[in-house]
Amino acid sequence: EVQLQASGGGLVQAGGSLRLSCAVSGLTFGNSAIAWFRQAPGKEREGIACIVSDNDDTVYSDSVKGRFTIASDNAKNTVYLQMNSLKSEDTAVYYCAAEGTYCSFIASDFGAWGQGTLVTVSS
Repeated sequence: EVQLQASGGGLVQAGGSLRLSCAVSGLTFGNSAIAWFRQAPGKEREGIACIVSDNDDTVYSDSVKGRFTIASDNAKNTVYLQMNSLKSEDTAVYYCAAEGTYCSFIASDFGAWGQGTLVTVSS
């Protein structure tokens, strides 16, 4: 059974930084696409970053490109999302997702999901 545990959310001021972690178990880590999605109150879930660590393939949404960085530590089976220059519009519950065949921002392309971690950016 694939399990994902997201952590690292919290309250931060606009312009600040946070790093989210997603610990993954139960799958071959390196060749699975692993993504971060987020869902703000009253909005649809949005894919923002994705990585396939075996081929260093990374993809970002326009809303976070240049501010967020996704990275993986294969030895720890953990994917990170470094978030810099945070804005109030980044406030959302952040989810990590795995078991993707390739990087995608379509939620149904991923078979396993973590429980979410809340990020609140105060202005």
